[in-house]
Amino acid sequence: MDKSRKTVVEYLDKILADSEKAAPEDLLFSYKGILYPATLCSPETFQVLDSFEARSDDVILVAYPKNGNYCYTNWLDQVLNDLEITAAKYTEEEIKKRINITNELSVFPRLEFGDPEKFKRMKELPFRRIIITHLPPQVLPKSIFKSKAKILLLVRNLKDTAVSYFHFYNNMPTLPSFGSWDEYFTAFMHGKLCWGSYFDYLVDWNKHVADENVMAITYEELKENQTLGLKKTADFFGFSLSEEEIQTVAEKSSFKAMKEKSSKTPGAFGEIFFCKGGVSDWKNLFNEDQNQEMDKTFEELLARTKLGAKIKYEVYCKA
Repeated sequence: MDKSRKTVVEYLDKILADSEKAAPEDLLFSYKGILYPATLCSPETFQVLDSFEARSDDVILVAYPKNGNYCYTNWLDQVLNDLEITAAKYTEEEIKKRINITNELSVFPRLEFGDPEKFKRMKELPFRRIIITHLPPQVLPKSIFKSKAKILLLVRNLKDTAVSYFHFYNNMPTLPSFGSWDEYFTAFMHGKLCWGSYFDYLVDWNKHVADENVMAITYEELKENQTLGLKKTADFFGFSLSEEEIQTVAEKSSFKAMKEKSSKTPGAFGEIFFCKGGVSDWKNLFNEDQNQEMDKTFEELLARTKLGAKIKYEVYCKA
């Protein structure tokens, strides 16, 4: 096992051990009305979040939990790294050096994860940074918008997001489980989950989706034509890759390839991180009342917005 993989596994195993020791009521904390997992985030880190200094060349990926489905640190995390490394033509030695520096500075996936001192350490990273977060725009550090760093917004149809997050919640030791789908559905509709309401998340990001430094892409379009989706992403961030290089990255990041790698990379979390990766799984759990409730809420909040249209609700969320 290489050093980078070992470091991530050790980090995740520690989180698992801490979660197993914690009482259910201690697994979450609330910050400004939104719940977060206590073994991954801390109020102290959120209090100094604005000290993070974004760079104009930062690659920012934002997504509500389980929008990427494949894994908690997000499938697109690996994709963006592969695109950036391939475009920069890094040698194996240069890649190892980047990994070693990142590990030595203890900079792990997710902007909101870790200790309050992490933002000082992130300043020391001497290469282009790929920054992943679940945070809504009003919580993000102000420097991200001031810097004009490019932001890739990954969204997914609401019903599949709800189902994927339900399975994740009930399998992830860092989160309290729900006794039933019905209990969870109520929590989802009222935003009583970690990282808050997905409806609010989409409404808030809709205010920025027309910004020139923001590009929205859907999980569904990546599933339908992954190569085309990766080409759009590469073009947006200015990664110069050939058609052959794009295809190679697409093959490396296919669900099958990532699933096979999961048992080796995230260690004990492999089976938790990876789900079916499908579209329309929601039909197995939603009852008619729940369908109608979500349809009504979507119509009221998102139907006439740019992001609402992007999601293609009529295609993916209607029986």
